[in-house]
Amino acid sequence: MRFRLGPHVAFAAFGIFWGAWGASLPALRDAAGLTEAQLGTALLCVGAGALPAMLFTGRAVDRFGVRVAGLFLLALGAAGILLSWWARDPVSISVGMLLVGAASGASDVSANALAALGEARSGRRVITVSHGVFSSFVVVGSLGAGALRASGQEAVAVFAAAGALIGVAGATVLIRSNGRPVTAPAAVTAPSARTLARFWPFVVVGLIGALGFAAENGHQSWGAILLEDELQAGVGVASLAPATFAAAAAVTRFAVGASTRIPESVLLIVGGVVASAGAVVVAVAPGILVALCGVTLAAIGTSVLFPTLLSTALRGVADDRRGRATSAVGTTAYLGFVVGPVYVGLLAGLVGLRGAMLGIAALTVVFAVAAPAGRRLVARTAPRTLRRR
Repeated sequence: MRFRLGPHVAFAAFGIFWGAWGASLPALRDAAGLTEAQLGTALLCVGAGALPAMLFTGRAVDRFGVRVAGLFLLALGAAGILLSWWARDPVSISVGMLLVGAASGASDVSANALAALGEARSGRRVITVSHGVFSSFVVVGSLGAGALRASGQEAVAVFAAAGALIGVAGATVLIRSNGRPVTAPAAVTAPSARTLARFWPFVVVGLIGALGFAAENGHQSWGAILLEDELQAGVGVASLAPATFAAAAAVTRFAVGASTRIPESVLLIVGGVVASAGAVVVAVAPGILVALCGVTLAAIGTSVLFPTLLSTALRGVADDRRGRATSAVGTTAYLGFVVGPVYVGLLAGLVGLRGAMLGIAALTVVFAVAAPAGRRLVARTAPRTLRRR
C-alpha cells in the first residue's frame, strides 16, 4: 500500500470507532444500569488501559513494523463489540473499557507511526491530513451510530456495524502495508536508564502536546454543556458545539496538510494564539451564534497543534526507532486528553464555566510559547542514535 493511503485508512477506522463510541455512550450507560457518577468512573478505565498500551506499542512497531497497526485496529473493533455485548453492570463495563482503552492506545500510537513513516517518505504533511481524516470520520461514525440508534438498534448492533468497517480497514493495513522497518530493527529489550535518557526530549515534547490535547478535549467535552447552561440552548442546538468543533478541525487539517508552504513554527505559534482567541470568544459570548464562532476559532487553532508538533519531533528519526519516539510523545500527550475535561470541570466549580473557558485559553497560550522551544530541544539534544543514518 502506498503510505499516503495507509495512514488515512487507519485514521478513518479510528475515527469511526470514536464517533460510534460517543453516540453510543448513553446506551452503554443504560444497559449497565449506571449513574452519571458511575459512568464517569468507568470512563477512567479507558485512560487506565490506554496509557500502558501506548507506552509499549512503540517497541512493537519498531520490532515488527508499522503493519501491526492493522492488528491493533482489529483488536479495537473486537473490543467495542465485546464491550457492548458483555457490559451489564459496573464491573463488566469497567473491564470492557480497560480493553477498549488498551486497543485504542495501541491503535493510536501505531497509526501515528504509520503516518510518520509516510511523511518521511513523501515529504508531505501526512500526519496533519491523517488527523483531518480522523476528525471527518468521527462525524461519520457519530451520524451513523445516531441513525442506527434512532431506528431502534441496540449498542451491540452499532458496534457490530462499526467493527465490520474497522475490520476491513485493519485487514487492509495489515496485509498491504510494509511489514518491517526499512532499517534493521534494534534488539527489543527491557527499557534501561540509557534508553530512557535517549527519549527524554520526546517526553518533553509530549508534555507540551498535552496542553493542546487538554484544550481540544476540554472544548469537545464541555462545549455543549456551556451552550445549555450558560446560553439556554436546547439539546439539539447544544449538540452543534462538538459537531462544529469536529468539522472545523477536519477542514483546517485538510487545508494545512495540502501544502507545506506555511512554516511549522508559524503553525505552532499562530495556532496557539487563534485557539486562545476562540476560547476567549466562547467565554464572553452573549449568544449562541457568537459562541459557535468562538468554537470554530478554537477548533481551527487547536487542530494544528499536536499534528504539527508530532511531525516536527519525529522528522529524521530512524525507522527502527520511530515507534518508540512516537510512543514517548503520544503517551505523554495523551495525559492532557484525559486530564483536560477534569481541569475544565474543576475550574468551572471555582469560577464558573465561562471562567473555565479562559483557563483553556491559558493552556494554548502556554503551548504557543513552549512549542517552538520544544521543537528546538528535540533538534539539538535527541541523540544521533535516534536519527536516520
